[in-house]
Amino acid sequence: MSIISMWRWRKRKIYRKQRASSVTQHYLEHKELARELVLTRLKHFNQYYQLTWNRVSIRNQRRCWGSCTSLKNLNFNYKLLLLPPHLRDYIIVHELCHLKELNHGQAFWDLVAEQLPEYRFLVKELKAIDKGGHSIAHLTKVQDQYQSYATTSVKPMSGVATMSQLLLVPCGHSEVCNCSVDTDSS
Repeated sequence: MSIISMWRWRKRKIYRKQRASSVTQHYLEHKELARELVLTRLKHFNQYYQLTWNRVSIRNQRRCWGSCTSLKNLNFNYKLLLLPPHLRDYIIVHELCHLKELNHGQAFWDLVAEQLPEYRFLVKELKAIDKGGHSIAHLTKVQDQYQSYATTSVKPMSGVATMSQLLLVPCGHSEVCNCSVDTDSS
C-alpha cells in the first residue's frame, strides 16, 4: 500500500469515527424521549385495537422506521421524533397492526384503515421524506417545514377540506395530530 493510499484510508477511518460518535451521541440523548413518545401513542391507539406486545425497543437504524417480530416485539427508530406527528402515528399504528397481521395483505391494511383511513396519503408522504434519507439534518429540515406549514392558517376551499388540511386540525393534544379519538388519553 502506498503512502498516499494509506493516508486516505486513515482519513476515511477518522471521519467515520467522528461521524459515528456524533450520531451515537444524538441517539443517546433522544432515545428515552422517543421511548416515552412511542409508549404514549401505543397506549393511545391500543385503546381501540386491544392488542398485546412483549417488548418495545428504540433503535438507531439507518433506513427502517419500525418493525414487528413474530415474538410480538416492537422496534422503532428514535428518529421518529423528527417526523411530523401524523407520520409518527402512522408508523406506530402500522407496527401495532402487525401484532395481529404479520404481512401486508388486505386484512392488514383494513386494520390500519380503522384508525387511519387516510393511510395511503401518509404512505406517499413518508416515501417522499424517505427519498431524502434518514439523516438528522434532512429530518430536521422536514420537521421545520412541517411546523412552518402547520402554523399558517389553513382554510378549506369551497367548504371542503383537502386531506392535508384535515391532518392539521388540532385535536387537543400538545401537538397537531390526526387523531380524533379520546383526547384525554395521550
